[in-house]
Amino acid sequence: MISSMTGYASHSADLGKAQLVIDLRSVNQRYLEISFRLPEELRTMEAAIREAIAARLVRGKVECRMTYSPLPEAYLDIGLNGSILESLSHWQKDVLARFPDAAPLSVSDILNWKGVLVFDERSDKDASALILAELEIALDDLSASRSREGGKLKNHILERLAGVEDCIAEARDALPGIMSAWQEKLTSRLKEALGDTANDRLSQELALFFQKSDVEEELSRLSSHVSEVRRTLDKGGAAGKRLDFLMQEMHREANTLGSKSVSLETTRISVALKVLIEQMREQVQNIE
Repeated sequence: MISSMTGYASHSADLGKAQLVIDLRSVNQRYLEISFRLPEELRTMEAAIREAIAARLVRGKVECRMTYSPLPEAYLDIGLNGSILESLSHWQKDVLARFPDAAPLSVSDILNWKGVLVFDERSDKDASALILAELEIALDDLSASRSREGGKLKNHILERLAGVEDCIAEARDALPGIMSAWQEKLTSRLKEALGDTANDRLSQELALFFQKSDVEEELSRLSSHVSEVRRTLDKGGAAGKRLDFLMQEMHREANTLGSKSVSLETTRISVALKVLIEQMREQVQNIE
């Protein structure tokens, strides 16, 4: 499937006696760029989280936010970290010995000291495995969001491709009449200017004119690019860069068609083609 680089997913889960909340956001970016907002408890997992995201996404600017909060029942099994309590007691004696007027630590100060309270949780290894498993669920949701958006982009591009094909068909239908009119006009002017001696010059001028104004090659290449865009969309996967290249090539052919134009009709068709191609190119910028 075709995926957009724009998507959002939010997932929460209770892991033992703590709640994990994961928010994933992604927007357009030329390459894959991952940023994090993690609590201190999960900082050591940043490399593993980055690896998990990179395994699922190819392009986009991705923001990963996580919160990891103890549930109310976790406070029923709180313990105290004896080693930190011993250290606090030792530090307090040293401080009071040097500064007798200093206020001693209160119970609140001690309990709010980082690391003093110990929650009865699973081992770090078990917790990491659970968190990464929940991250995969969030990534599934993000991928689904990006795929839904990608489906809309695909339909938008297919509608414009149909318009491009209509323009190509219109140009092919109009060209014989345009060329015939120009041949008659050129023949009439040369005969008026040169009289009976115009035949040789007429053949040369007509050959040069048809050579400069022949756009069949451009129309054929446009048709070929349209077919390739359809094939790429059907194939799916990380197709954004290839589609962007094809849009550039289609725009080049439309420009050449306009530069070779010999009538208002072909000029109008060239402008219509460029409008359609630019509309597709804007949407292609969103595709992974």
